[in-house]
Amino acid sequence: MRQIVLDTETTGINPKLGNRIIEIGCVELHNRMLTGNNYHVYINPERDSEEGALNVHGLTTEFLSDKPKFHEIVEELRAYVAGAEVIIHNAPFDLGFLNHEFKRLNLPDFTDHVGKVIDTLVQAKELHPGKRNSLDALCDRYGVSNSHRKLHGALLDAELLADVYLAMTRGQNSLGMDVEEEVSAGGASLEQVALADIIVVPASEAELAAHEDTLNGLDKAVKGSCIWRALSAPPAAA
Repeated sequence: MRQIVLDTETTGINPKLGNRIIEIGCVELHNRMLTGNNYHVYINPERDSEEGALNVHGLTTEFLSDKPKFHEIVEELRAYVAGAEVIIHNAPFDLGFLNHEFKRLNLPDFTDHVGKVIDTLVQAKELHPGKRNSLDALCDRYGVSNSHRKLHGALLDAELLADVYLAMTRGQNSLGMDVEEEVSAGGASLEQVALADIIVVPASEAELAAHEDTLNGLDKAVKGSCIWRALSAPPAAA
């Protein structure tokens, strides 16, 4: 399955007020593995950024003045995302801008070119109701380092979101909660390890005797039978 983690930077917060996209960053996943086939472009919006937006991304009008305009990159963007499942944090924001840019060029909506859209903000709110679910908060929650994130950047944020998404949707699919690799130290896959016979080593007589001594001490402390004996006792006959 091909997935694209996408983020944009813009000149402001509302495309209906003339704000435009100035940066697009995409990270490709194939079967939940990072491929390195990323897509990143700066775009000349043909206008200045609003002050609040400029403080967020730091991309000045001067820096963007020699970058391609959106109509010059739209075909490569369409080809890159075609049919993929797209993952966005707070999807309505980015999709609003992307759809607006496509409509300016009399093209079908951006969403018509992709297979499906996943909003990680919606997922995070379902998993962590009542908690902060910004990208920075999720990085902290899932142990994704974002110490190098001084300003927002579309590619950097897409890379961080890819790591967060993989952590947030991982589940327990390995023998340990912190296993990242699909290959064990001995070279066998985790699937092979999971299907192998489990070796059970019974307690020795000395260990059984020590266990009984511990239970006797607990019985004495509670002046009766400890809960362990009650739990391990055979069920009474009906």
